[in-house]
Amino acid sequence: MNELNAMLEPGMLVRHPERPEWGVGQVQSNIAGRITVSFPEVGKVVIEGAHVALVPVFDDG
Repeated sequence: MNELNAMLEPGMLVRHPERPEWGVGQVQSNIAGRITVSFPEVGKVVIEGAHVALVPVFDDG
């Protein structure tokens, strides 16, 4: 798993690097490299952390 993905915790905001149209999502869970994120444009998505390095969002403004 990507080292940064390993640090993602529920409540953190992220972007999918290959799907900017999904907007900023909120991490729901991060279990064994499977990260569940709720995105405003597509709903809940389960992402394999070994394949996608999510980008943390620290300022959504």
